Amino acid sequence: MSKEEIRKHGLNMGIDVVGFTSIEDYRSQRSPDPRTILPKVKSIIVLGHRMIDGALDSSNMNIGMAARMGVMDTSKSHLYLLSRFIEDRYKVKAAPVLSSYPVNMEAPAMGLIGDVSLRHAAVSAGLGVFGRHNLIIHPRFGSRLSFTGILTELALESDPPVKEELCNNCNLCVEACPGKALETEERTEDLKCLRFSQPYGIGGAIGYLLKFIGKSPDEQKALLKDPRFMSLYQASFIGFQYNCFKCIAICPIDRRE
Repeated sequence: MSKEEIRKHGLNMGIDVVGFTSIEDYRSQRSPDPRTILPKVKSIIVLGHRMIDGALDSSNMNIGMAARMGVMDTSKSHLYLLSRFIEDRYKVKAAPVLSSYPVNMEAPAMGLIGDVSLRHAAVSAGLGVFGRHNLIIHPRFGSRLSFTGILTELALESDPPVKEELCNNCNLCVEACPGKALETEERTEDLKCLRFSQPYGIGGAIGYLLKFIGKSPDEQKALLKDPRFMSLYQASFIGFQYNCFKCIAICPIDRRE
């Protein structure tokens, strides 16, 4: 059976969880129709890589970011290799979907709408349920999974959904959010979140560049020596730097034994 062969191959590579959803069961109100990406898509394979506990729980955000980069780099490699395996083994097309950048920066997406909603795909692939923090809670790994996906022309049935209500509505994520981005249930206020989670993102860069306008050469020189500029420069070649993992780290739902 192709599903179990793909799942076994993925798990043997080091992917922590592999789930499947037919395209008919996938629902996302904001993301575009996957057929605009792969016209003959019939299913989505969702891959989950667990985050590193010591990094999430660390107060040193350089450590948290290093682990985040590790998850993204590893999942990117696995995503490519599994997509290639599917194309070679089954002679169908497979289109990889990353967890983050590159993203569509044109309106109305403005970098805030993914090509595929991996959270909704994960739910329909039986990999968890939505929590109060609007992230996915997995029965074993809790909130500590990073998802990627593969659109494929293979016709694969959806895995059974998780029926257990995993979120206990403790509200710890709401209280811990420094940007107050989770005040409204079933909604994350993106800009409030980004202010803290990506302080060296595009908003921070634009704000800092505006400081140069009208400044004297000496003042501009001082701005270039500012540690914040150095951090923005570092982000320019590292990529999006996530500096806040509080809603994930504080979630008590983690059943690994």
